[in-house]
Amino acid sequence: MIATERLILRKPVEEDFARFFEINHDPETNKHNPSGPMNLEKAESTFIKMLEHWKKYHFGSWAIVEKDNPENIIGFGGLSYKLYGEEEKLNLGYRFAPGAWGNGYATEFTKKAIAFGLNDSNKEEIFGVVRPDNIASVKVLEKAGMTQIGTLNDVPGQPESLVYRIQK
Repeated sequence: MIATERLILRKPVEEDFARFFEINHDPETNKHNPSGPMNLEKAESTFIKMLEHWKKYHFGSWAIVEKDNPENIIGFGGLSYKLYGEEEKLNLGYRFAPGAWGNGYATEFTKKAIAFGLNDSNKEEIFGVVRPDNIASVKVLEKAGMTQIGTLNDVPGQPESLVYRIQK
């Protein structure tokens, strides 16, 4: 478990799946996701991969809760290895429930996740990929000290995603 000023980041457990699905199935949380909302099958496989990442690497995506309301998961996010084309990179990702938007939680979370990766886990660099029309997430990555270093053609027929990086 890791804490920020207002958040607790904890390792997810199987009982968190219903909330994971609820957040990732919501069309509002997927308006910048070319794949759209997750169906049940995709959510199950993604959640299993998230738990397996924890077993293999001893870190991954956390369940994110408010300190004042620790029973309510407001999002999921963290660091995990992801393919950027043919190359595997340490990726920062997150998704918050709409009710948590506009409170600065994404920036608070992102800064803590980066500090964990670079300092506590001694990683050399962390990447983030974001759709170019997702202005809110672009701002979050930039506020957290990440810099755009290029683009990634990861969605056929769509504008290239923006690739961000931060190094030690």
